[in-house]
Amino acid sequence: MRLDVPGQIRTKEDPRRVKIALMSPYDFAYPGGVTSHVSHLAEEFARLGHAVTVIAPVSQAVDPPAGAKLIQVGRPIPVPTNGSVARISGSVWHEPRIRGLMKREEFDVVHVHEPFMPIMPWLVIHGARATTIGTFHAFSERGLRLWFWKPVLRYVDRSLDGRIAVSEASRSYFSRRFPGEYTVIPNGIDYNHFSAVAPRLPAFNDGRVNIVFVGRMEKRKGLRYLLAAYSNLKWEFPQLRLIVVGPGAIDPEAQRVMSERNIKDVVFTGPVPYKDLPMYYQAADIFCAPAVGRESFGIVIAEAMAAGRAIVASDIPGFRSVVAHGHQALLVKPRSEESLTAGLKTLILDPELRSRLGHRAHASAEQYSWDRVAVRVLEYYETVAAQKRAAATVATMAAAE
Repeated sequence: MRLDVPGQIRTKEDPRRVKIALMSPYDFAYPGGVTSHVSHLAEEFARLGHAVTVIAPVSQAVDPPAGAKLIQVGRPIPVPTNGSVARISGSVWHEPRIRGLMKREEFDVVHVHEPFMPIMPWLVIHGARATTIGTFHAFSERGLRLWFWKPVLRYVDRSLDGRIAVSEASRSYFSRRFPGEYTVIPNGIDYNHFSAVAPRLPAFNDGRVNIVFVGRMEKRKGLRYLLAAYSNLKWEFPQLRLIVVGPGAIDPEAQRVMSERNIKDVVFTGPVPYKDLPMYYQAADIFCAPAVGRESFGIVIAEAMAAGRAIVASDIPGFRSVVAHGHQALLVKPRSEESLTAGLKTLILDPELRSRLGHRAHASAEQYSWDRVAVRVLEYYETVAAQKRAAATVATMAAAE
């Protein structure tokens, strides 16, 4: 495997193609950050001419990423984890099938996402016969799961040839418990999709100041604090509007805030098709991400940046890896309606500041474009493969002495 120009890995068998396996532990038929990450990487690698296979549990029929092959291994079940629900396969009975798949396909690279997530990634890593890469997506203030599984995870960690973390927050979380070299390569976004000028939504194009939230209705996303801040601001700014975009039912604490403060004018859109999301981002005068923690990377923040929006977000590690306070966003104290209220009020009162933050955010977002991220990942594959070759040569020479 040789890298002659950025993003172009060459093999002896075919100078244009590398066989890459991308493994996701999560239900590939269910939307999620890791699933999206794997899908986009697969499409970019295929576009560059490589042979890509996605391996994942699947709950129902789903199309593979464009240009790639999808192999279903396991049936996912919902498991609570890290303030959310992970749909993973816990069956160990697929080990012979995975081992046979690795032997038959002879991949050049096996790239496992969330390698510490039980149990399917462990089986893939154990059966891999190629350069094996792990990408770590998660972040948490606690590490109970890693502590509980540590004897098994030591073996998994030693079996990886290379480690990618999607942010400094993620790298810090895992490296404290499993020291080693981690290369930070961020999540990507469809930059062209979110940066292109979208049609204006007539319902939100009436001169009112729009605050937009995008995300699942999970407690950790901090919607209750945004609702509280919104109720505070409405007294002073009656033309303010809050638009909440995303699937699910609001959590009980957010519902309590709405009931106690008699908030009745929030626009809940429910889930919005991916193709329509840019219209909602671009409807925002202010984009708000009030998450309370457990975010390894701010995907919605990066999408809002591509759309050129001014941002108010919680000052948490995963978000600090994407934006800097006062440059692309205002970062406020998490879990604080007072701090969130003050940040939003600053931008409501200062349209010029909103414009400056939005322009800087738009310019910064291009680094997260999937074509750029994919090339960085391919270059990392070659770096790790070269290190393996060098180590093998040294070992052979030492054995011959």
